Amino acid sequence: MNLSDEDQQANADALVHGNRVLSSYKVSEDQWLWIITEADRSTTTLLLPEEYRCR
Repeated sequence: MNLSDEDQQANADALVHGNRVLSSYKVSEDQWLWIITEADRSTTTLLLPEEYRCR
């Protein structure tokens, strides 16, 4: 799993405070897969970085 120090800290805090959890895995030479689990743990989404859109 490859996350910045900031994202790793956010995940550690999420386990205590119930926020979303992010994982990032390199699945090929030029492709990453992101896994995002929602704060209430009801949904986990797998997506490619280019599929992610901020609202």
